[in-house]
Formats: sequence, C-alpha cells, structure tokens
Amino acid sequence: MDRMDLNLLVVFEAILRERSITRAGQRLGLSQPAMSHALNRLRHRMKDQLFVRSPQGMVPTPLGERLADPVRHALTELRSVLHGEEFLPETARQRFVIAVSNYAAIAFVGPILQRARALAPQVRFSFRPSGTLDVPDLLDRGELDLALVAHAPPLQRFQSRQLIEEDFVGVARRGHPVLEGPPDAASFAAMAHLAISSSGDDLTRLDALLAERGLSRHIAAEAPYLSAGAVLTQSDMVAVVARHIGEEFQRAYPVQLFELPLQPEPLVTTMVWQSRFQDQPAHRWLRDLIGAMTTELSSARMA
Repeated sequence: MDRMDLNLLVVFEAILRERSITRAGQRLGLSQPAMSHALNRLRHRMKDQLFVRSPQGMVPTPLGERLADPVRHALTELRSVLHGEEFLPETARQRFVIAVSNYAAIAFVGPILQRARALAPQVRFSFRPSGTLDVPDLLDRGELDLALVAHAPPLQRFQSRQLIEEDFVGVARRGHPVLEGPPDAASFAAMAHLAISSSGDDLTRLDALLAERGLSRHIAAEAPYLSAGAVLTQSDMVAVVARHIGEEFQRAYPVQLFELPLQPEPLVTTMVWQSRFQDQPAHRWLRDLIGAMTTELSSARMA
C-alpha cells in the first residue's frame, strides 16, 4: 500500500459504476488509452484481472467484488474530508438521485421538492421509478443516493428507516352501486376488479382473507396507474389502492372512495441507503429532510 497510487482506486470505482472503460473515462475526463493504462497498472499491482468483459459490460472478478465495498467506502470518506464536513443547504449545489415506488412518487415527490427548494434552492433532484431498476446494485455503485420502496434489501450493507404505513381503500366511479352502502366480503369479491399492474402493492393478505371465506376477487382487467383513473370512471370496475393514492385519484377524476370489508397488510414505505453514506453530511441532511416531511404527513393524516 505504500506505493499505491490512489488515483488507481478512483479508476477502479468509476469502472465499477459504469461497467465500461469508455464511460468511466468520460466520467473522469480521461481518454480510453489512459483508462486502459491505469487499469493495467492496477491489475499488475493487485495480480488479478479485476474486471472481465461480459454481455453486461465490464464485471468484477471475485477479487474485484471483495474490493468493491472497501474502495467505495474509503473514497466516500476521503471525499467527505476533502470537501469539508459541513453541508450548507442554502449554498449547496448537490445532485441527489432517488428511486421511488409508485406510492412514493405520488405521495412524497411533491412535498420533498417543495421543502428542499425552500431550504436548498440550488440542490437538484432526479427521481427514478424503482420498479424498473436493480435498486441494490445501483445503491452499491453510488448511482442512487436513496430508495423509497416497500421493503429494504435484507443485506447488512444497507441501512433503512420505515417512513409511513397506510391502509387501503376501494375506488369506484361516482354513482357506482357499491357507494350505496359498505359492501360485505361476498359482494366485494364478486365485483369486477381493476388490478393496477404497476403499483407493486402487496394484496396477498386481502386475497388470503377472502380465501378463508371461500371467496376470491374477480380480476376483470389490469392497467397501469396512468390509465387507472380513466378506466374506473368509464366502467363499473373497482380498484384497491393505498388511501393517499385514492385521495389523489379523487382529486383528479370523478371517483369516490369506500371502505373495504377486509383490510390487507398496511402499505409500508421504507427509506434505504448504502451504509457507507451513513455519516456523510449531505446524505444525512437529505434523510433528515425526508424523515421529517413524512412524519408531518403521517401526523396530519391521523389528525
């Protein structure tokens, strides 16, 4: 280690993140020959290929995998020291990338941006749909700062904090017969149900409770969130959604909410991050902002 060039570790981390020597060079402002030369020096120093080509790009060897977390952690700590321990939101120009579930996208993105713009006007945010991503891999590679999802990965290298729990409601068009009175389990199961395919909501407990009574939901159609409101207003189908989502539908479409005869497990939203960012000031500020915002939302809904 006495003779190790720390710049080589920066190259190693960039290739880990990009899975491409060319893209890693673009990130670092180095030409491809310079990147290849640096990688060859590191390979010679470590006596291992570290990365091999595959259809998925440059993937780490077993030694490369073992080096990944220590190198990421060390560089994160070093950058934190070099950039100063203090994070000043009013002047910061940080960019945060956050993966969000469909629920978090609807319930949290607006309030996060509103609060962040007031406190840190030059901080930028990029929100990405979690359902299309390999969230653990992107958290490991530093391409995501946080994920707001239903479940934390069961891995020790991640930290998590539960943000909110929410019950479910039914949604139907105005004038639907179901709104004349609370449905019992049998009439609820017999209705034509619209399954919202992109929600990721776990309704297995609801289906299990119905099955205990010899019942099952009649799924008439599946549709993503973007078209669900229009489908519900133009049919006699009903949908089961988290209460906050139902309220958003109600604001946007001529629909009404009704209470379910049986309640599934509540919808949980969890904030997840890579452990190496635990004490980084900017990251801690972001987590505190989101935690405070969701606590206020939860309190307001219970009031």
